[in-house]
Amino acid sequence: MIKIGTALFEACEELEREKGISKEVIIESLCDAMVTAYKKHIKQKEVPNVEAILDEQTGEIGVFRTKLVVKKVEDADLEISLKDAKEIDEDVELEDEVKIEVTPENFGRIAAQSAKQVITQRIREAERKLVLDEFMEKKGTLTTGIIQRVENRNVIVNIGKTDAIMPQKEQIPGEYYKPGNRIRVFVLNVKETSRLPQVIVSHAHAEIVRELFELEVPEIEDGIVEIKSISREAGYRTKIAVTSNDPDVDSVGACIGPRGSRIQTIIGELKNEKIDIVRYSDNPVEYIVNALSPARIVSVDILADDEYSKEAFVIVPDDQLSLAIGRDGQNVRLAHKLTGWKIDIKSETQAEKMDYAPQNQQSEETEEQIDDEVDEIAEEIREEEEYAVDEEDMESIESNEESTSEENAIE
Repeated sequence: MIKIGTALFEACEELEREKGISKEVIIESLCDAMVTAYKKHIKQKEVPNVEAILDEQTGEIGVFRTKLVVKKVEDADLEISLKDAKEIDEDVELEDEVKIEVTPENFGRIAAQSAKQVITQRIREAERKLVLDEFMEKKGTLTTGIIQRVENRNVIVNIGKTDAIMPQKEQIPGEYYKPGNRIRVFVLNVKETSRLPQVIVSHAHAEIVRELFELEVPEIEDGIVEIKSISREAGYRTKIAVTSNDPDVDSVGACIGPRGSRIQTIIGELKNEKIDIVRYSDNPVEYIVNALSPARIVSVDILADDEYSKEAFVIVPDDQLSLAIGRDGQNVRLAHKLTGWKIDIKSETQAEKMDYAPQNQQSEETEEQIDDEVDEIAEEIREEEEYAVDEEDMESIESNEESTSEENAIE
């Protein structure tokens, strides 16, 4: 047996406190390292029935080999005679198993070198697994971190047991990320690597808005108010569609809060990003009108509504066209993402130049055209019937005249 003292157990307890790696993992790693060192020492890769045992009370560790008690030994590596086994344990019987210590002399230095490598590797693996398990659970949720530094336009954020990466595309345009500042981020993805798992976070994801509303609006957390959809252009504007499952609760008012207290808290968290709270509706026309707010809408015509496409044609007053479209098309783009409908917006003047009429008006005109065509066909049929009757009368008159002339000739 090799005396290792109490220092190992103290180190195990410290690792458990700092990194969350249990003492059992360290002890198991040490025992595996002892077995590996023993195999190298005797220059055999495969050695059956060998294990290392650590006595926590005495602080000693040794390598032991399990052998079967037999009358006649045929394989000395696996078997032991009853006489030799009695020297180790007087109560042993035939077919019992005994553990025999095989720790080589002067084995401490060799074992220590091997143990260091194995324990270091196992600690890294255990730490990697802990981080992976923890952040796999946090994937798709909001967490708070501290900005560490900026490297190659990527922001490094410490979120607990590891540093996460915020790529440039997940950052808010124009935002200054100062090291040491606390930041609320969305855990976007967790990638396994040969070292610690790589955690990707976002400061521009639309789900950040959802999490903030759930934190600030109790009705959303309780399920009374439901968030149907969110579209966001981080740093500029967000549209969020909400509905109420209780007719006595106003979904928009609940999100705004008394004197705007709730929405102002969220806007402050998002660095004064504009937020439009839209009332959701199952009626696509009403939903599109709400999504294009604050612009006023004259009419909405549904051009296509099936599994392949959803298209709507919207007419707005001339003075509302720029507001409906928004700067660089932002308002209509966010409305499209929010509703899932492709929206074509024209002013009243543009619609008149296009000679566009709403679909319901077009259908009425079509019905009138069909009625006119039916009347024309009926008139033609009547004229043909009258013409046929006239021809029959003429034939009868002519036949009568011919018969009369023949009678006169006979007389």
